[in-house]
Amino acid sequence: MTLSARIIDRTKPPHTPDLPVFKLPAVFETSLPNGLEVVLVEDRRFPLVSARLGFQAGSKYDLQDLAGLSESAGALLTEGTASRTARQIAEEVASLGGTLRADSSPDALIIAGSALSENLVKLLELIREVARYATFPEDEVALRQQNRTQALLAQRSQAAFLAGEKFAQVVFGSHPYSRQDPTLESIDRLNRAALKEFRDRYLVPNNAVLVLLGALPSRAQVLDLIGARFGDWERKDAPPPPPARFPVPRRSLVLVNRPGSVQADIRIGKLAVTRRDPDYFPLLIGSTILGGGASSRLFMNIREQQGYAYDAHCSVHPLKDSGAFSVGTQVRNEVLEAALDAVLAEMKDIARQNVSAEELANAKNYLSGAFVIRLETQDGLASQLAAVKLMGLPIEYLEKYTSRVRSVEPGKIRAAAGRYMTPKDAAVIVVGDAPKISPQLQKFGKIAVEEAR
Repeated sequence: MTLSARIIDRTKPPHTPDLPVFKLPAVFETSLPNGLEVVLVEDRRFPLVSARLGFQAGSKYDLQDLAGLSESAGALLTEGTASRTARQIAEEVASLGGTLRADSSPDALIIAGSALSENLVKLLELIREVARYATFPEDEVALRQQNRTQALLAQRSQAAFLAGEKFAQVVFGSHPYSRQDPTLESIDRLNRAALKEFRDRYLVPNNAVLVLLGALPSRAQVLDLIGARFGDWERKDAPPPPPARFPVPRRSLVLVNRPGSVQADIRIGKLAVTRRDPDYFPLLIGSTILGGGASSRLFMNIREQQGYAYDAHCSVHPLKDSGAFSVGTQVRNEVLEAALDAVLAEMKDIARQNVSAEELANAKNYLSGAFVIRLETQDGLASQLAAVKLMGLPIEYLEKYTSRVRSVEPGKIRAAAGRYMTPKDAAVIVVGDAPKISPQLQKFGKIAVEEAR
């Protein structure tokens, strides 16, 4: 028997076919009389259920003198309730073959859980327990203060953290988006009373959405289970979010002095858009082409051609009330000026002419593929459904994502890049040893020097 082999031209990359449009499974939406939004999705591929109970209660709702309050509330919800200790909660979750945690972001606080389908009732009981009856025991609060203090000290020893912190302050101004992490002082002020008040004020049914996804019982049974555990939850009017007021982008240059640094950490960017803005998808694709991976313009120039840095990247950070576009890299002190010149030139170039057909196709394939992969797991889809609801977007946003990516034309990218990616009114943040690197920054504008705290 003979085998025939076809000659493969290895000088050309393989053809990547277009991905099919993502199709959501059937989604059922309803609300309880107390205002709790409910989203149910059937997925019987596995005997599992994923749950998300999300609240409009992220860090932008922190008290002015208690930065990190939402973050700590989320971390401590599962550390003791009126009827269960932290250990009992952990052991019960393990017995369900599941997980249970709570995390805070700038906009939302989300309780995330999963369990074998046969344990749905027990999972809902635990979610109800931690959402409504967390007691924030004194010893757990003290341990949280100790651990968070050590974590924050470790974060503040990193130039990248300092650069991101200062960037948020400059771009978002007085809006709470500018302070997404606690301070040492706010950690010291953390107490049970503030945590309970935050829970009672924001963790209320008419400020929440419950997502259940997986091998569920009949719809009527599920709604009965939900009603029995959350139907008597008292409705309260949660305080409104802070006004969405942000500073007008302007060119600024801030040097954060970090004595002894042998590298300079650079952040460049400005206020951008939310997911609802028509510029979002053009900006997302433009950002991917400019600095979204190992084949992006910034990576190929700053790392591969010039050897200035190990990595150079950019990203779009969409939030509910605003967003930001940023470029980031770390370079050796002696090449700071040349590297900054090169980064700024790349930011200018992407707004001057249309991206190439190959760049556009590669970016669209990457973004579409990565998005669909994120939705393949129950956990991934449940998280995306909760995020969409909490962001005030329609469920159809997920189905239309890949088609919106595919429909972006080069002219839209160039226009969005001109508005959000050019350096003319961008904030430039540099963290490093000020006496050593400030001479290299003189040509880029007036420098505001601050000390690392």
